[in-house]
Amino acid sequence: MEHNSNTPNIPPSEIPHSRQRRVRPKSSVQFDENVLFHDDNSSLIYVNDPVKTNEKYEFSGNEIRTSRYTLVTFLPKNLFIQFHRVAYLYFLAIAALNQLPPLAVFGRTVSLFPLLFVLCVTAIKDGYEDWRRHRSDSKENNRESLVLLQSAQFRPKRWKNIQAGDVVKIFADEMIPADIVLLGTSDPSGIAYIQTMNLDGESNLKTRYAKQETTSLVLPDSCAVSGVIRCEAPNRNIYEFTANVELNGHKFPLNQSNIVLRGCMLKNTEWIIGVVVYAGQQTKAMMNSAATPSKRSKLERYMNRETFWLSVFLFVMCAVVALGMGLWLVRHKGLLDTLPYYRKAYFTNGPDNGKKYRYYGIPMETFFSFLSSIIVFQIMIPISLYITMELVRLGQSYFMIGDRDMYDANSGTRFQCRSLNINEDLGQIRYVFSDKTGTLTENKMVFQRASIHGKNYGSSLLTAAEADSGKRRWNLKSKIPVDSELMALLQKDSDRDEKIAAHEFFLTLAACNTVIPIISSSTFPSSGEGESNESIECIDYQGESPDEQALVSAASAYGYTLFERTSGNIVIDIHGEKLRLDVLGLHEFDSVRKRMSVVIRFPDNVVKVLVKGADTSMFSILASNSGIWQETQSHLNEYSSQGLRTLVIASRDLSDSELEEWQSMYEDASTSLTDRSAKLRQTAALIECNLKLLGATAIEDRLQEGVPEAIESLREAGIKVWVLTGDKQETAISIGLSCKLLSADMHKIIINGTSEAECRNLLADAKAKYGVRSSSAEHQNLKCNTDSKHGGHDIPNDTKSLSMPKWNPGKDEGTTAPLALIIDGTSLLFDLATSCRVVLCCRVAPLQKAGIVDLIKSRTDDLTLAIGDGANDVSMIQMADVGVGICGQEGRQAVMASDFAMGQFQFLKKLLLVHGHWNYQRIGYLVLYNFYRNAVFIAREAETKRKQHDDLQSRVSSSSRLHQCETDAFSYIVTKYAVWNHVESFEAKSSKCSMGWKRARVSINCGRNLTRAWQLIVIHWS
Repeated sequence: MEHNSNTPNIPPSEIPHSRQRRVRPKSSVQFDENVLFHDDNSSLIYVNDPVKTNEKYEFSGNEIRTSRYTLVTFLPKNLFIQFHRVAYLYFLAIAALNQLPPLAVFGRTVSLFPLLFVLCVTAIKDGYEDWRRHRSDSKENNRESLVLLQSAQFRPKRWKNIQAGDVVKIFADEMIPADIVLLGTSDPSGIAYIQTMNLDGESNLKTRYAKQETTSLVLPDSCAVSGVIRCEAPNRNIYEFTANVELNGHKFPLNQSNIVLRGCMLKNTEWIIGVVVYAGQQTKAMMNSAATPSKRSKLERYMNRETFWLSVFLFVMCAVVALGMGLWLVRHKGLLDTLPYYRKAYFTNGPDNGKKYRYYGIPMETFFSFLSSIIVFQIMIPISLYITMELVRLGQSYFMIGDRDMYDANSGTRFQCRSLNINEDLGQIRYVFSDKTGTLTENKMVFQRASIHGKNYGSSLLTAAEADSGKRRWNLKSKIPVDSELMALLQKDSDRDEKIAAHEFFLTLAACNTVIPIISSSTFPSSGEGESNESIECIDYQGESPDEQALVSAASAYGYTLFERTSGNIVIDIHGEKLRLDVLGLHEFDSVRKRMSVVIRFPDNVVKVLVKGADTSMFSILASNSGIWQETQSHLNEYSSQGLRTLVIASRDLSDSELEEWQSMYEDASTSLTDRSAKLRQTAALIECNLKLLGATAIEDRLQEGVPEAIESLREAGIKVWVLTGDKQETAISIGLSCKLLSADMHKIIINGTSEAECRNLLADAKAKYGVRSSSAEHQNLKCNTDSKHGGHDIPNDTKSLSMPKWNPGKDEGTTAPLALIIDGTSLLFDLATSCRVVLCCRVAPLQKAGIVDLIKSRTDDLTLAIGDGANDVSMIQMADVGVGICGQEGRQAVMASDFAMGQFQFLKKLLLVHGHWNYQRIGYLVLYNFYRNAVFIAREAETKRKQHDDLQSRVSSSSRLHQCETDAFSYIVTKYAVWNHVESFEAKSSKCSMGWKRARVSINCGRNLTRAWQLIVIHWS
C-alpha cells in the first residue's frame, strides 16, 4: 500500500502551491518592493546582499551586549543608579552639611566614611558582575560561522560581523549565530532538527523546514538563491513568525516552521544553510533576555513608610532644639559678652590659639542649630540597614538553596533563588494561586480510555506485547496499556461501522499532530528455540506537547505507528503496511479555537480533514445526525469525573470544490503579513464543520508526590489555595478531591452560567442558601464580554468581594461548613468569594489567570503567590507578589519569569512555612533592632540637649558628646550582641516548632503590632 508521491514536499502548515494552481512564467525583472509590499511595519531582506539590505534599513549588527557599563560610563552611571535610593541622597546631604565649618559636628573625614563604604561595596559588586558580562559577551561575539561571500564560497566570519542578508552555513551540534530563515538542509526534503533548550528550556527536538522552492537551489558548498524576504518587524514572540519570500516573481509564505532562532543548536542534521533576517539585539533571543520585573518586599515598603515618619519626627526634634537655641539666645542676650564663646574679643581678635569665631546673629544661629541637629540625630535613619539587609538576604538564599529537603532527585533540580529582594515575603503569603497540569500533576500523560463509535474501551488493559500476538516491527520506548477487545477489533478484516470508526480514530491520532519520530535499532528475543534474536526498531516521539506524545504513542501501541515525517508527507505503519499521506495543510491548536486539524490526501486521492479538540469546541461543529453524540458525552463525563483529560476526535471528507476554496483562502492567509492568525482561523472554520464524530480519548495525568499533604498543611496554616486550570469542570473537581483541595464536607458553589442573567441568578441563590453577603455594595456591577475574538472575559474593576462573617478560615464553627467556589472560565468572572477557603477556576486562559491574581492583589493587602510550570503561567507568575516556577516538562519559561524555582510542588510547604517563617522573623528583628538602637541613641542625645539647657555656661549647642568612632562602636557592640543573642534563642525555638504551621502563621501576622510595641518600649526605657 506504499504510495510514492511525485509532488514537492511542503511544510505541514503550507499548501502545495505548485500542485494546486497554474505556475506563472519566470521573470527576470528586478523586484519593485513598493509594488510587491506595502506594509510599513515590515522590512526587506535581500538574500545574500547584506550591503543593500543594510543601506535601505537600519538593522543592528550581530554584536550583542548584555553588559551595563563601559570604563567611561561606569562611575557616573553606577552612582546615578545607586542614588535612586532616597536614603542615599539623605546621607549625602548630611555628609555635605557636615563639611561646612559652622555645622561640623563630627569629623569631616569620618562623616564621609559610612556613605563611601556603602557606595564602594555596591560599586565593586556591580563592577565585578558587569566584568563577567563583558567577558561572556566577548566570547560570544568572537565565535565563527561560515558565511557565503560574493565569490559564491563559504568563509569563516566572526559572529559580531554577520549582518542581516548574509547567507550562513551551520553544521551539526553548532549554535545558531542569528535568526535565520532556512534555504536548504542536508536532508533532500528540507528538514532540520533543532534543540531550543537555551531559548525556552525544552529538551525535545523540534523540526524546521526549508521551502522546496529554495531547497533545489542549495548545494553543500554553494547557494544560488536570490530573492527578497519581507518579514515582520523585530519582536520578542518566539512562537510566531510572519513573512513571505519572493522568488522569480512567485510569493510564498514563511512561518515559524521556516525560521531557526539564535541560541538554538542544530541536531541530527549534517548542515543547514539560511539567510539572516534578525541579528544582534534584534534577535528574538536577545529581545527576550530582559530581566523579570523587579519586586519589592512588603517589609521594605513598610520600612520606607516608617522611615518617612521617622524623618518627620527627626525634623520636629531638630526644630525643637533649634527653637530652644533661639529662645536661649534671646533670653540671655545681655549675658552673652560674659560667656567665653560670645565675648566680643573672640569676634574680632580671636582666641590665643589663633582661631577665629564668628557670631551670625540669633536667626542664623537658630538656623545653623537646626541643620547641625539633623547631623547629630542622623543615625535615626540607619544607612547600614540597607546593606545589612542585602547581606542577610544573601545568607537566607544560601540556606534555601542548600536545603536538601527541597532537592528533586528525579530531575536533579536544586532550589533556585532568582530574586533576593523578597525572601521575607515568603513568610507573609495569604493566597496561593496554582496551575494544575505539571504543577499539581506530573505532566506525564498516559493513554487510559477511549470512546469509539459510542462504545467505551479501556476497562481491561494489557500491554501492547500481550495484546499483539503477531510479530512486532516497532517497539515503543515507553509501555502503553491497550484494550484487548479494541485491539482485536482493529485486527479484524471487517467493513462494520465500528471497525471503520476505530480505523479513522487511530489514524487521526497518528496524523493530527506535530511530533517527531526518533528511530533507533533494537533487538528482541525470538520466541523459537535456536533462532537468533529478532531485530526491531525502537521508536520514541519528541513533541512540544505531552498530550500529543501520549496520543501518538497510543496509536502506535494499537498498530498505527507514525515512523516518518517529511516536510510534506507522513508515513504510518498500519499493522505492517505502510501508508504514505500527503499533508496539504495544518491548522495548529490555539486558545481561541481549542482544536487542531490537518488536511491530508490519501493514495487514492481522497482528501480528508482530521480534527481533535476540546469537547466545548467540537460538539458545536459536528454534523447534526451524529448518532453517537449522547453516548460519547456520557463517556466524557465519566472520564472527567475520574480526573482524566479528554479530547474529542472527528473527521470528514472534502469535496473538490471545498478543497479548492480552502486552498485559495489558505494561500492568502498564510502569505499575509498582517492578522495572519485571525485569517487562518477563518480559513480553518471553512472546513472544520459538519464533522463526523469518531470518539473521544482519556489521558491520565497523575498527581505529584506529596501534593495532598502540602495543600493540607498550607490550609492548616491559614493560607488559601486557589487552583486555576484550563481543564473542564468535572476534571478539575476530581483532581481537587484527590489532592485534598476539596473535601466531602465542603459546600460547593458552582458558577458555570453562560450569560449575565444566569450568573446573577446563581449568585443570588448562593447568597440566600449560604448566608453570603456583599461586603460593601448593595448592587453588584457585573460585566461580561462574550466576544469570541478575545478568547476570554473582562474582569470588572469595580467588583466587590464576597464575605461570610460567621466563618473563620482556620476553624469550622457549629454547622457552618467551609465553602468552595468553582468558577468555569466560560462564565462571568464576577465577585470572587474571598471568604471561601478554596476557589477552583476552570477553563481559564493565561490572561484570565493573571486577571484573577490582579483582582485579589489590587483589592486586598494580602500577599499573593503564583506557582506554575508552563508558558501559559508566565503572566500569572509575574503578576503575583511572589512567583514560583516548577522545573517541569513544558520548558523553562515559567522558571525564567519566576522569583524562585524548584522541582516539585510539595517543596512549597517547607519554602513558605519554614524558610518563609524564618526569613521574615530574622529580617524583621534585624529591622527592629536597628530602629531600637537608633532610638536609644537619639533619646540619650536629646537628654543631653535638655541638660545643656539648664547650664548657663554652655548654650543649647548642636555638638555631640560622642566621637563618631564611639557611635560606631555603640552600634556594633551593643546591638549586634543583642541580635546574635536573639538569633541563637530563635534558632533553638524555631527548629523545634517551625513545623507547627498554625503557630508559625500566628507569629508571622503579628509584625505590625510588634513594631508598635517596640517603639513604646524604647520611649519608656529612654
